[in-house]
Amino acid sequence: MDVKLLRLGDQGPVVAEIRTTLTHLGFLPATPRQGGERTETDTGPATTAASTTTDAPRTGTSPASVRRTDAALPASPSGSLSAGQQIPAFPVSSQSDHFDHTLDRALRAFQQSRGLSVDGILGPDTTRALEEARHNLGDRLLYHSAAHPFVGDDVAALQERLSNMGFDVGRTDGIFGPRTESAVRDFQRNRGLDADGRCGPHTLDELARLRRTVTGGRPDVLRESVRLLARGSSLLGVVIALDPGHGGDDTGIVCSGLCERDLMADLADRLSTRLIDSGLESVLIHAPDESLTEQERAIRANSLEADLLISLHTDGSDSPQAQGISAYYYGTTRGSSAVGERFAQLVQREIVSRTNMLDCRTHPKAWDLLRRTRMPAVRLDLGYLTNEHDAQALGSTQFRAAVAESVLAATQRLFLPPELDAPTGQLHVPRVAGRA
Repeated sequence: MDVKLLRLGDQGPVVAEIRTTLTHLGFLPATPRQGGERTETDTGPATTAASTTTDAPRTGTSPASVRRTDAALPASPSGSLSAGQQIPAFPVSSQSDHFDHTLDRALRAFQQSRGLSVDGILGPDTTRALEEARHNLGDRLLYHSAAHPFVGDDVAALQERLSNMGFDVGRTDGIFGPRTESAVRDFQRNRGLDADGRCGPHTLDELARLRRTVTGGRPDVLRESVRLLARGSSLLGVVIALDPGHGGDDTGIVCSGLCERDLMADLADRLSTRLIDSGLESVLIHAPDESLTEQERAIRANSLEADLLISLHTDGSDSPQAQGISAYYYGTTRGSSAVGERFAQLVQREIVSRTNMLDCRTHPKAWDLLRRTRMPAVRLDLGYLTNEHDAQALGSTQFRAAVAESVLAATQRLFLPPELDAPTGQLHVPRVAGRA
């Protein structure tokens, strides 16, 4: 679906395809056929290979000593549909190619369920999420491909199953990376399979035979929290990647004589200086004249092996009444970044306590920058340039200095044990920066 920015009122064959996809995913009801015929939704979804991955035991077992391989099932990491993966051709009305209010509501519901911006616009992020939603576990062979990694709901389902059985997949992000491959190999060794890291029919059979073994919490959250505590409470050696929003010809929001690109570049410089003075390592992941996609920014942050990524932005709205600051971390219905969520809460409270900005709280999102970074990542939206109050604050050097101090304090608090923490807005960083 090579389409961008389709919205209410548009029409065309792609709109009909989106309508069919949302119907298949359950966000739109299927239109009954004439003559009493039954659609797929009348009888339930068609049985696919994914149906073999439920927790119900299957008949027939094979000894653990029998070595088997999953290398035979063909698949393409490009994400294109193969045989058995086609979206059913649901009957739709003659107006199926019109982006009407019904489709708009369904698309917004889908966006909300996926942690995307709920704007009713079919842009790159929503298009990507719709494509990923087509894949069910068992539809294709899954393996690690560095050049073109598998991404989709089938990968997320695999990660969820492995995590629930105690295998370390990291975050349930729907991306088949090295960590997921390692977890698959561990599972295969435990079940007497060839540990090739490829999830095909034999590995799926073993997954189907086993029930959840980890109960009473989220193992991925526990592991991420333990890794954070293992670093200790010192800021020395902590690497912070800074991503000033926009750059180059991409100016971001321009309003009231202020430019988002320039304001965030200034804030990033101030914050970087403050972080370095306090014993941290601070790195800007792109130059002021560079304009990178979110995926490219994530790749650069990962290459630095940073401990934390902070992305700096402003916001804008058609309504001049919209105002306030908010923080975003990676999170979906399947999982989230526990440390990212904690840091988002800390930095949000610090900024609100040190400024007079409206608190718009913290929110989970599945944006590429938050999803594809291997370290905890937080995006800060530091006010609306389209609002008179926020624009006045953002244009003030005192406000940007206060934000830099707030982010530094929140970073220190993230690594402090509870007994050494200080009340919000009162932490004096230089006093504790070198504490072991």
